[in-house]
Amino acid sequence: MTTAPTRSPHAISLLHSDDVEQSDLGSIHRVTADNFPILRGLSMKRLVLNPGAMRTPHWHANASELTYCVSGTALVSILDDRSTFSSFIITAGQMFHANSGSLHHIENVGEDVAEFIVAFRSERPEDFGFGATLGAFSDAVLGNTYDLPAADLAKIRRSTVDRRLAARTGAAEIPARAYFGDPHKFDVEAQQPGLNYVSGNARFARAQFWPILKDISMYSLRVNDNGMREPHWHPSTAEMGYVAHGDARMTIMNPDGTLDTWNLTTGDMYFIPRAYPHHIENTGVDQWHFLIFFDQPTPADIGYRASMSAYTREVLAAAFGTHIEDLPDFPFTPADPLIVSRCNPVDPAGVGQ
Repeated sequence: MTTAPTRSPHAISLLHSDDVEQSDLGSIHRVTADNFPILRGLSMKRLVLNPGAMRTPHWHANASELTYCVSGTALVSILDDRSTFSSFIITAGQMFHANSGSLHHIENVGEDVAEFIVAFRSERPEDFGFGATLGAFSDAVLGNTYDLPAADLAKIRRSTVDRRLAARTGAAEIPARAYFGDPHKFDVEAQQPGLNYVSGNARFARAQFWPILKDISMYSLRVNDNGMREPHWHPSTAEMGYVAHGDARMTIMNPDGTLDTWNLTTGDMYFIPRAYPHHIENTGVDQWHFLIFFDQPTPADIGYRASMSAYTREVLAAAFGTHIEDLPDFPFTPADPLIVSRCNPVDPAGVGQ
């Protein structure tokens, strides 16, 4: 199954984004509001680091960062305000969070390629590379800063252009404390699923389990080939998702009543504005895995199963313009299941296609 990046205003391929930086050290693919205009308050990056390469120390001026490690082993360092410093190892299925303005770096310290999906709490994140900022000040100013003669600073590369990817010189230096726990780090895939059904499961990286989160969160959602994410909406949060694996179909309804249905495959991403009704259905032959990011620390949703149980049959008949006796026998559902099993075959095409 293939997807065309321009077929829907709600979806785009992150793997084939035209905003890319690539070299022998790795690659960075970015999707922001500049190349995906529907984005509001969120954006995404795919970072690939070859062995011995690093994303150099930097900070984001207007966005916190939530990063999921897809593969590899990396050393992450974070310098927060009040000179609080953290250094820790992350591996596949683990995440880290960096506050807006915090200085941080990501270094591949393993023997395999390291891949990361990075979500930002802005549709246009602004970056400052620490190395590039040295170009903003004279040798004398830097010398005064470090109690050194100005001449000692003359040999340092002086440019305001950030070297985002760089190679490490020599072996990686990993402090012993890097193998301990850290508040910035969360092993989402090691958690017991918060929801676990025959047709799929969900693990949650949200504030109740990871207190450092203030304005962003993530669900690691897997749905089997016989399952479906029920139609629902999020009252107070937008949704941005990345397809880590599999094939799926999504449908969204816009306020003007128009519908949009599109297919997704591995490497695609999508965006749903807050409170827009939508659903996700597995159209492949195996389980799909989505990384779903939200612009709130504790996202919530309202699903169609519980919504149908909230009203009398008289109210529902009036809303649908039908006779009470023509209403199906909807199951009473006091709490939405999030994932449902599919008892009907996949439609040949979605309603909005």
